[in-house]
Amino acid sequence: MKKIKFPSAQTILLIIAALTALLTWVIPSGKFDTLGYNKVDKHFTKISLDKTEILEASQETLNNLEIKIPLEKFTNGDIWKPISIPNTYKKVEATPQGALAFIKSPIKGIIAAADIIFLVLFIGGLIGIMNHTGAFDAGISWLASTLKGYEFILIILVTLLIAVGGTTFGLAEETIAFYPILIPIFLAAKYDAMVALACIYIGSSIGTMCSTTNPFSAIIASDAAGINWTTGLTGRVIMWALGLIICIIYILRYAQRVKKDPTKSVIYDQKEEIEKLFKNNISSTSKLTIQLKVILFVFAMCFVVMVYGVSRLEWWFEEMTAVFLVGAILIGVIGRIKEFTFIETFMKGAGDLLGVAVIIGIARGVSVLMDDGQISDTMLYYASTATNDMNKGVFINAMLYIYGGLSFFIPSSSGMAVLTMPIMSPLADGVGIGRELIVNAYQYGMGLFAFINPTGLILASLAIVKVGYNKWLKFVMPLVIILTIFTMLVLTASVYL
Repeated sequence: MKKIKFPSAQTILLIIAALTALLTWVIPSGKFDTLGYNKVDKHFTKISLDKTEILEASQETLNNLEIKIPLEKFTNGDIWKPISIPNTYKKVEATPQGALAFIKSPIKGIIAAADIIFLVLFIGGLIGIMNHTGAFDAGISWLASTLKGYEFILIILVTLLIAVGGTTFGLAEETIAFYPILIPIFLAAKYDAMVALACIYIGSSIGTMCSTTNPFSAIIASDAAGINWTTGLTGRVIMWALGLIICIIYILRYAQRVKKDPTKSVIYDQKEEIEKLFKNNISSTSKLTIQLKVILFVFAMCFVVMVYGVSRLEWWFEEMTAVFLVGAILIGVIGRIKEFTFIETFMKGAGDLLGVAVIIGIARGVSVLMDDGQISDTMLYYASTATNDMNKGVFINAMLYIYGGLSFFIPSSSGMAVLTMPIMSPLADGVGIGRELIVNAYQYGMGLFAFINPTGLILASLAIVKVGYNKWLKFVMPLVIILTIFTMLVLTASVYL
């Protein structure tokens, strides 16, 4: 009997999109009124089902709408998206999404995700240029020789640095750039590709899960909850440190088993295929010349500039993409690559990541179906009413799972914050706990599910390494269970202390 093969990432996402389309026929459509701040004309815009109102930008207006958020959070730009207004949910005429909407959803998703898709394609082009120069080969050969006997340091450093990026400025989508670079290094250190994948993805996930200064989750969620973002910061820092230690120990134990016995790898049957995929960088003996050192320096500076721009200059995808384009051109000049060869190599490198870009677009298409079917607000409304009359220990853990479930449909952390916080955070007042605990439950719930969320970044990440989703689940589920139990204990203790 022929063994049934686990479906590809694209197929998994299309199945999820189809199920989401079916949900729009079952779940009633509904909408909350929204309130946005116009920073040009300095007034509020309230959008209801039947009308749009211009309101004075004052604290009194917010109080009248039962929005317990200081006015300055809107005027200084902390809250830049329209928020949901509490107690305004209304059912609307159903807009079920049929076969045509399902077919169009990947196209709409690709258009909606064009910014990150172009970033991915330009990163692919840059990687293609780097491979052409031979700088990767020489750099990896030098690094493998330098770390001989101490390869475990690589695991600790990579996971730690990416987790720092995740907790401080939300390093997530940007990590797509690291896989083609770091996987060959881990393979040269006699680990498998799963170790590299884990260091990058788990590092990012635990970092964003326990965000401290991340403006796209901790800060915007705190602002939307009407509290200062520093409230509860100490607890999140401790949670980040302990969670990171658990993750690093987990990865190190797996890495040691694989290094001692390669057959223990969960992707051992793909060993030759993966090594062939990254063959240009595995067993290189290229000499690290001054020219190649300069090329590696320019390449590294692309990431330094990107991180600085995102964290300090409010850059986003357009600026990040421009950095990688300029970096590719500079490397082409330093490497003396002819114009025709440069274009051909760049396009081929971009083409290698085209499949990843399509996966990102299809995943975004699921959110498009939710929005067009108008069921996001309905799910939020029922989730908020489900916690009525709960014990506070049960309540906070219920919030953890509610946010984990909602993140399947709304994987955007900033989108989740502005949509849910004005509705969910007042529930804390009735239970007698601080609103910062709702912010924590939001972050931890989304973060835990992000380890396996097929509508998030994991399928795009797996596509780069050509690893199946089923193999990732086999590797990561024990860690997810450990982290979930740990998180529930922390949240339960926090409401009683």
